[in-house]
Amino acid sequence: MASVRYDQRVRALVEVRGGPDDWEDAQRRFDEHGWPVRGFSASGEPPHGAGLDPDPEARVYEIEVRLFGALKACDRGASTRVRKVMRGARLEAYVRFAEPVRRDREMFSQWRVVDSARRRARPPHSWRRTWSRLALRCGRHDVGGVVTGQPRQALRLARTHTSAVAGAGVRPLDGRWRGTVKHWPEEETERRLFHAVSWSLLTAVALVFADGRSGFAWWFWAAVACLGAVGGIRVGTRLAREGRWFGVVAVLLLMAFFAASGLGLLDSDGRGWTRRQILMTALVSGVAAGLWLLVRQWSWGEWIAWAVPLVVTLALSSFLAAGSVLHALYADGLSLSPNDIEVPAVWKVLAAVKLLALLSPVLVVPAWWGIARHRHHFYAAPGERLNGALNACLFLVMLGAVTLQALDSARTAVDRTTRAAERGGEPPSYFGIQPQWTCVEPAVPLARLSGEGPRLSPERPYLSFGVAGGTAVLWDRTTREPLKLRASQVRLTPAGSGATGCEAPAAGTTALRVTPGTPPTG
Repeated sequence: MASVRYDQRVRALVEVRGGPDDWEDAQRRFDEHGWPVRGFSASGEPPHGAGLDPDPEARVYEIEVRLFGALKACDRGASTRVRKVMRGARLEAYVRFAEPVRRDREMFSQWRVVDSARRRARPPHSWRRTWSRLALRCGRHDVGGVVTGQPRQALRLARTHTSAVAGAGVRPLDGRWRGTVKHWPEEETERRLFHAVSWSLLTAVALVFADGRSGFAWWFWAAVACLGAVGGIRVGTRLAREGRWFGVVAVLLLMAFFAASGLGLLDSDGRGWTRRQILMTALVSGVAAGLWLLVRQWSWGEWIAWAVPLVVTLALSSFLAAGSVLHALYADGLSLSPNDIEVPAVWKVLAAVKLLALLSPVLVVPAWWGIARHRHHFYAAPGERLNGALNACLFLVMLGAVTLQALDSARTAVDRTTRAAERGGEPPSYFGIQPQWTCVEPAVPLARLSGEGPRLSPERPYLSFGVAGGTAVLWDRTTREPLKLRASQVRLTPAGSGATGCEAPAAGTTALRVTPGTPPTG
């Protein structure tokens, strides 16, 4: 039987029709998926087939379906899995009954084995007895070994199985021995703590969104905050089976801490959570949780079916980024070609990281799929002809989203550069591309000046993008067109800004002459 990981166990009665050959095939399918067969009987006969009509061609199997996901609706999820696996094997099978296998785990206390002989040899004085108790709690009398159980059980286990000490005793490592019924099982405790933190965060987030609002928006977020407070108090009353007021007080303190942090009351500068930070944190947390829930359920077949398209998408994005697609789009927005701009390799790597970061919001789709599968809403069995279409659509959506966001990033950078050029201000950089205001002085008569673009006006500055392939690449803010001149025919000097004109070089000074392959200095 294949070894499988799982979260839930569901007992299911599966009726398989078709005769002995189909029965053997069904058993083989159960073994392949790691679903133990607990027994079987003919349809209409006890113990498993009771309640069904007698059918000599049908057999009812009792299997244990092991699956990932939440406990809620896991019986329906198990039925769907079995049905789709049988359908993929072209077998006529029906899940007649399914119920979760629940185990009410007890929270036993843990005890450390101690040498009771040394413990009994304690002095009669009160201060020495106090010192002896303190030494016991600090582990001075420990002899090794941990026992789990109720007090009397722990003592019997320690004395029965500890051979190094004649008179073994135990000391508690926690306080559960005082009342084992007031503690929830471990999984239930974690789930209730998660709900308490979630309701507390919802209350704090609603208060942050309500701060500074008015009208309907304020009333809406105030109602959400009240809902979160009520939900948190309700969960607080259920954190422990006894001492409910302690749980309520703990949840209220947690709410107060989150609310004070969100509103900036704990910061000396008064800076709290911003709405953008909250939304981005929620998005990143949700995507990370959804992807983890999806990936942890994958088998090797699903890794090939789902992960390969994702890897291909990322590889394609990296390839495009290595070719500096963001730089190419930026250059195209200024009517330049990619060869007109030389960018250091480190900035190309950073542009690749930026392009991959633009891909992150698209991961909401597979994250949603992972959360839906965890809640047993969807399940695709191996062999179903569904992965190909889904993978193709996912690939196209991700590629289209990356393209649109890359276009938007480059377009925004171009708009910022052109606006800065119009007012003569300092143009912003874009992944290693740093335009500079430059005065251009011809080294040859204007009539002999060779180049491409509008006519050169030496009295006003131009935006310079450096020298690429022996060509000085300039941008004219008046005509909004590029101007390309042979670098050996012009002298380039840095200009203070685009708002001032260019002056002729003073007597006794020499302007910087740009040779092919040498960028202008600033």
